[in-house]
Amino acid sequence: MTTRWTGARVLRDRNAGLYLAGVVVSGFGTSALWLVSGVWVRELTGSDGLASLCLLAMWAPTLAGPVLGTLADRVRRKPLLIGLNLLLAALLPTLLAVGSPDRLWLLYAFLFTYGAAGVVHDAAESALVATAVDPALLGDYNGLRTTAAEGVKLVAPLAGAGLYAAYGGACVALLDAATFVVATGLYTALRVRESRPAPPGDGLRTRTAEGLRHLRARPGLRPLLLAGGTTMLCAGVNGTLTYAVVDGLGHSAAYAGVLYAVQGAGSVTVGLLSGPALRRLGERRFAACGIALTAVAAGARAVSSDPVVLAGSAAIGLGLPCVLIAALTAVQRETPGPLLGRAAATAHTLLFAPNVLGLAAGAALVELVDHRLLSVLLGLALLSTTALLAQRPASASRTTDRSPSDANPA
Repeated sequence: MTTRWTGARVLRDRNAGLYLAGVVVSGFGTSALWLVSGVWVRELTGSDGLASLCLLAMWAPTLAGPVLGTLADRVRRKPLLIGLNLLLAALLPTLLAVGSPDRLWLLYAFLFTYGAAGVVHDAAESALVATAVDPALLGDYNGLRTTAAEGVKLVAPLAGAGLYAAYGGACVALLDAATFVVATGLYTALRVRESRPAPPGDGLRTRTAEGLRHLRARPGLRPLLLAGGTTMLCAGVNGTLTYAVVDGLGHSAAYAGVLYAVQGAGSVTVGLLSGPALRRLGERRFAACGIALTAVAAGARAVSSDPVVLAGSAAIGLGLPCVLIAALTAVQRETPGPLLGRAAATAHTLLFAPNVLGLAAGAALVELVDHRLLSVLLGLALLSTTALLAQRPASASRTTDRSPSDANPA
């Protein structure tokens, strides 16, 4: 089995290249608006709580992923991607009316719509990529997608902040609208053949549940998704410790930007390496190695040393995406095309909804418990998570049968 880097083959593939270009373009606008929306609300109201609601508004639709994902299986996916980008491009200029606190409802409503459209978009893209890209290159594609998305996050927030400082939030909204128009052109250029989806024969509840039933029925998928959700729960808690870690180092809060940049650089790197690593290790071992690296790095944040904390941030950036790339690649490979939109959206919910819970829990814990103790506990919790991936599929299946997360996957 070859383990050489085949990213160049992905980039030479017309459809994969267009997808990745769309990720970069639309991701730039999204990352810029994500930062600016909170700053915008903070300046209009002076409230940190209202500013934090921007992030909640964008993340909340993730909880409805299984329902929203049904749309990706009801229509052709290429027109759906085009329509979603045009919809957001058309809605963004409404933010020009946000000039006072009494108009903030427009911003919150748009961010919620933005998040819901993103859930459907990700489901449709995952399903369309699985049919348009060589299955042997799916791991490379998902890795490069991570590299593209994380690379954009290194520059887009700074660009958005600069535009906001110079011209205000309306200018950033127009920039984001322009990126969606460009992304529409890229998706229009895709060369894919899609058959018309079969008319639904069951009710919405039944169709929604089919995605979850498929994921539960696959012994190879369930441990990956359970480990991924647990990892993202811990990652959410870990993220809330950043400012406490910075304070422990004796730096100002602005030093957190350095840690985020170093972590982002690690995520860019692992995206480039994930294709060969997946072929050499397989999804389970690749995910387990990434979680183990994240565990050591999270625990290392208990040490009040700049070199150790910086190295830990880079290691978190390298390790954390591994389980996400492995799980989503496995879902694409093991799910039939007509079901892939629902399965992908449900997998996204199982993986990313725990991150929101982790952020909420961490915000409370960091006020009550020393961040160094929390860092050590997080490291131990992450290390124990790798046990889910060390079992044989049959054993893992029995374990997840007893897991409470099956009854409450969020």
